[in-house]
Amino acid sequence: MAETAHPKASPPRERIIALIERERAAFARSHRKSRDLYERAGGSLFGGVPMSWMMKWAGGFPVFAERAEGSTVFDVDGNEYADFCLGDTGAMTGHAPPAVAATAAEQSARAITTMMPSADAPAVGEALVERFGLPLWQVTLSATDANRFAIRMARQITGRPRILIFNWCYHGTVDETFAVLREGRVVARPGNVGPPVQLDRTTRVVEFNDVEALEEALGHEDVACVLAEPAMTNIGIVLPEPGFHRALRDLTSRHGTLLIIDETHTISTGYGGYTREHVLDPDILTVGKTIGGGVPAGAFGVTHEVAEKALAQEDADYVDVGGVGGTLAGNALSVAAMRTALTEVLTEQAFRHTVPLAERFERVVHLGQRNPALLEHDRDAPKLHVGGLRLEPVLQDRLELAAVRTPVGEEFDHLDVLARLHRLRILESDIFLAFLWRRDLRCCMQRHGERRRGEHERRQRDEAAHQRMKRGHVAVLHCI
Repeated sequence: MAETAHPKASPPRERIIALIERERAAFARSHRKSRDLYERAGGSLFGGVPMSWMMKWAGGFPVFAERAEGSTVFDVDGNEYADFCLGDTGAMTGHAPPAVAATAAEQSARAITTMMPSADAPAVGEALVERFGLPLWQVTLSATDANRFAIRMARQITGRPRILIFNWCYHGTVDETFAVLREGRVVARPGNVGPPVQLDRTTRVVEFNDVEALEEALGHEDVACVLAEPAMTNIGIVLPEPGFHRALRDLTSRHGTLLIIDETHTISTGYGGYTREHVLDPDILTVGKTIGGGVPAGAFGVTHEVAEKALAQEDADYVDVGGVGGTLAGNALSVAAMRTALTEVLTEQAFRHTVPLAERFERVVHLGQRNPALLEHDRDAPKLHVGGLRLEPVLQDRLELAAVRTPVGEEFDHLDVLARLHRLRILESDIFLAFLWRRDLRCCMQRHGERRRGEHERRQRDEAAHQRMKRGHVAVLHCI
């Protein structure tokens, strides 16, 4: 059989592939226990991991964590990381914040789940009301559940079949939201696993900030609710244009459509999320992840008008098998963790400390994008340290990689391979840093809690980090 001829790789491609192989080998050497655990897990876990999102690692297998605290993750091989990913915002408060950890331990000894309200429930409701402004709340196990239940309630109240979302949004694993526009048609998002129905039957999709398209879609008078993040966060950051949220509120009100604001990621904007900072006026607000301090938690709040209309529906079963709620939703452990996270960790004082840190981080990134040389040579340029590590060389390394280009006409996705190389460097790193999203505040929130640690311990860790930096052991961990 004749061998298939492959075009010779260009010098940039050869260099990148060689670097990938070098980094993959280095990763395997420094993560032997993780590799052994991954191989063992392959015999009993689908994909070798407990949740399928954990499968995608550029090094060929995932890092297995041993413990995490504050802004630091320790893997089973003894590697220590400054973590800017923070469990994809689930640990935006920092890993195992002491107050939440203590509460969880105490509550677990008393009761974990009983299908009964606990004494912490009123405090959680009051904290959510004070923070976000909506007067009545329900607790869920995740933001996905909060969005799902809010959509059901909106359909029940309005009697309308469809929801409206913005193109390439993300609201958890809600079936109706896995829709995108393709040549003006609503189709399933690429990779959507087993969509139950054709998405154009349940969902209308428009581009974020496109007020004209939004008005046209709502004009069909079949949209029960618009589900929106205040700023889109899962395809980079797409900020609302001036006046967009006012138009969104006006149009939904005019067409009898409920407005659901999902603050799960944008809570990092401030104490009451984007909604409070920018005085939004949703009918329903959903939130999750962060509000439990790492313990599974979510919630949705509604206006008095929405609550009254929901309870007036005699055929709606909110107390048994109507599709809203769940056996473990509102369990005593999650509610206790929410009470502590909301009242002792995610405080106004904490945001006053972290917002300036996020702004400082953003200035460094933008400075490096405009002129990478300034990061090293301009004494007046802002400097950023995490755990004793200078981030400017990391930023510059990323920019230099991005500068590699493939010859015109070559059939080679250089961006994909560059990303793979970058993630490999990341995996061999002492920093977990998510550059794909500008959820920068979450990377600073956990630093607030760490200030309480002993200075002696901090100095020891900073010195160890400095020594790793001197050895050139610096890169950035991927965030998919």
